[in-house]
Amino acid sequence: MEQITLKDLLDATGGRLAGPFDDLSQPITGALSDNRKIQGGEVFFAYIGEKLDAHRFVPAALEAGACGVVVSKVPEELREDRFYVVVKDTMLAAGDLARWYRARFRIPVIAVTGSVGKTTTKEMTAAVMAAHFNTLKTEGNLNNNIGLPRTLLRLDHSIEAAVVEMGMNHFGEISYLTGIGRPTTVIITNIGEAHIGILGSRENIFKAKCEIFEGLQEGGAAILNGDDDFLPRLRKHPEEIPGRPQLIYVGESADCDYRAVNIRDTFEDRLEFTAVTPQGTYEVTVPSPGRHMIYAALSAMAAGFLHGVPAQEILTGITQYQSARMRMEIRQLPGNIKLINDTYNANPQSMRSALNSLSHLEADTRTAVLGDMFELGDLEEQLHREVGRHAASLHLDALVAVGNAAVSYLADEAEKAGMTNVFRCKDKEEAKSVLQKLVQPGAAFLCKASRGMALEELSAFIADKAQSEV
Repeated sequence: MEQITLKDLLDATGGRLAGPFDDLSQPITGALSDNRKIQGGEVFFAYIGEKLDAHRFVPAALEAGACGVVVSKVPEELREDRFYVVVKDTMLAAGDLARWYRARFRIPVIAVTGSVGKTTTKEMTAAVMAAHFNTLKTEGNLNNNIGLPRTLLRLDHSIEAAVVEMGMNHFGEISYLTGIGRPTTVIITNIGEAHIGILGSRENIFKAKCEIFEGLQEGGAAILNGDDDFLPRLRKHPEEIPGRPQLIYVGESADCDYRAVNIRDTFEDRLEFTAVTPQGTYEVTVPSPGRHMIYAALSAMAAGFLHGVPAQEILTGITQYQSARMRMEIRQLPGNIKLINDTYNANPQSMRSALNSLSHLEADTRTAVLGDMFELGDLEEQLHREVGRHAASLHLDALVAVGNAAVSYLADEAEKAGMTNVFRCKDKEEAKSVLQKLVQPGAAFLCKASRGMALEELSAFIADKAQSEV
C-alpha cells in the first residue's frame, strides 16, 4: 500500500479518534489484520470473527510497531504515541478503506465470479494481462469481504492492471464486493449448483452472481459463458443491466464472440483448440488438461484483446498459466503412478470435469477417490447420484467413496449403473486401508471433495505410498 495519512483513514472509514493522539498527518504505510505480520508503520484492524476477537491483540500490534489501530471497542489503556480509530464494525471499515483507496487508481480492474472455475479463470486472465502489464491478482482464493480489501490495499502506482476474484454464498455479498472493487470488466464463468443449498435454486444463484454488474463502471464490459443456460438471457434486455456493459460471449456455441473449435481434450498434460475471435483465428495450447479449460482460456483472450494486449502476448500468457494449489494438480509419482489432486473444493460440475480428466490419463488402472459435496440442500441426493452415474459411464477401474453422501448416494448410484470395485468408506482412515492395496505401479488416481472433507490427506497418503514402493 502506498502511504496515506491518519486523516485519510478517518475520511475513508468515518471513524472517530479516541485518546490523546491527534496528529492527522501521521503517515500510514499499510493495513493489516494479523499482528504477527506488522513490520512498523501499519494500521492494525481488530476484526471480530466467529471464533476470535482480535481486540485482544491490540497491545501486541502496537508493541510490534503499528502506528495505530482500528477498533470497535476502546481499550481501557490508551497509549499517547499511537492513534485509536473507533468504528462500528472493523471489517466494514477495512472495506471502506479499500473502496476509498481503490478509487485513487485509474487502471483496468477485472473481476471474476461464477459457480465453477473462478480461481482458474482469475489465474488464466492474470497470466494473459501480466504478459503485457504489471498485474496485481488475488492470491489464492482470497475472494471475500476480508480477502478483496486485502488485495486492493496492495495496489500502488507501479501496478497497471488488476484481476480480482469475487465469491459468495448469500445474496448481497457480490453487491458489497463489487462496490468496493469498482471493476472495469467483469467475467462470469457459469451458473451452477454450488451453494444451491443456501440460495435455493440456480435462478437465485444467477441473480446473486449478476450483482457484480452493480459495481461495474459505466462503459465497461462483461465476458460471459455463452454455453451456460442462464447467462445468454442477458442478451435479451441489455438495457436493463446496470452500467449497460458491452456483452462478450465465449464458448463452443456458434453465436459466441470467442469460440473454441477443433478441440483436442484427450491429452494428459494440456488442452489444444482453435480459437475463432473477432481479431482472428489462433491455435491455443493450455498447459492443463480438460475441455472445461476452454472457458478460462477464451475469457482470458477476450479480456486481453479488450485491454490492448497483442495476440502473441495473449497466447504466451496462456501457456504460462499455472494451476492454483490443490486445483487439478497433476503429479507424476514413482512407479509411473499419476495423481490428480483437486481437493480444494467440489461441486457437481467440477466433479464431472475432474472425472473426465482422470479417464483420459494413460494408466493401467484409474481410481476416483471422491468425498461429499456440501451446500447442496434438498438436492444433495440427486446431485451426488448424478456424479455417481457419470463416474460409472467413464469405465473407471475403481471408486473409493468417503463420507455420508458419497457412500449413500454417489457410490450407490455408480453401482446401480454397473460400476464394479466400489469401496464405501465411512472416513479417511478406512479409505487409507483400501488405497493401501490400490496404489500399484501404473495406477492413476483422482482425489476430490468439498473443502470441509480435507481429502488432501488422502492425496498425500497416495503420494507417500508411491514413494515407499520405489
